[in-house]
Amino acid sequence: MCRLFGLSAAPHRVRATFWLLDAPDSLETQSHKQPDGTGLGTYRADGSARVEKQPIAAYEDAAFAREARYRESATFLAHVRHASTGGLDVRNTHPFEQHGRLFAHNGVVHGLDALDAELGDYRKLVGGETDSERVFALITQRVDRNGGDVTAGLVDAVRWIADNIPVYALNVLLTTPTDLWALRYPQTHHLYVLQRHSGGHHGGRHLDHASRTLRVRSAELAERHSVIVASERMDENPDWRELAPGELLHVDGQLRVRSRIVLDSAPRHLLSHADLSPRAAASQAAE
Repeated sequence: MCRLFGLSAAPHRVRATFWLLDAPDSLETQSHKQPDGTGLGTYRADGSARVEKQPIAAYEDAAFAREARYRESATFLAHVRHASTGGLDVRNTHPFEQHGRLFAHNGVVHGLDALDAELGDYRKLVGGETDSERVFALITQRVDRNGGDVTAGLVDAVRWIADNIPVYALNVLLTTPTDLWALRYPQTHHLYVLQRHSGGHHGGRHLDHASRTLRVRSAELAERHSVIVASERMDENPDWRELAPGELLHVDGQLRVRSRIVLDSAPRHLLSHADLSPRAAASQAAE
């Protein structure tokens, strides 16, 4: 299953270190399927996006993901991919950038011909083969239709998807230089949020989060608040909360958190695991 990670310390830019594949030589990692790609999205001081990503077509390519990446940003987006659609190519590796925004997705949608038709001229934003990048292009289209309002555009797009094409899972993260959005839909995969106080649960501690694949550290978050979204709880803090199915979370440029249910029913065409191709089914299996 793909792994999502998002972090906001807005309005402050903070330094953080990422290892997109943690402890790669451990027996635990060797026992898991090799990921198909890893990526990190941040923003430079001038607001321009920095995307660093690499498909992992062979074990030796994992060196990219094992190396420590020291980055400064107010928002961060990381993704570890298990491919469901699209080959092992940098074009198909998350995160994706469109109109200065960054996006990553965990899940599967079908009906790509219908989605392409709905995109119209926005289909040209899609450089790869994935359902994820098409979903992002639809969000971009709807943001433009809503006068640049990202929240309204995201809601408009995912409601169209839920009503018109088959959906297995549609967990997404989207960032700008100042804001972060997260959606869990429907209940297929987990997605958690932590509103972390400076110093963490015990106070005075730097950020040091680790999952099965990803490690993140930030000394500066011993003194600053942050909001973290991830596919799994990444430390012992009891304040992790699972997003409800259909819940959209928005963290604004002042670290204010707003949350509401934007999809209160299952997709009209809900896919089961048995409906997926063998490749897609393997990519969506919980680890």
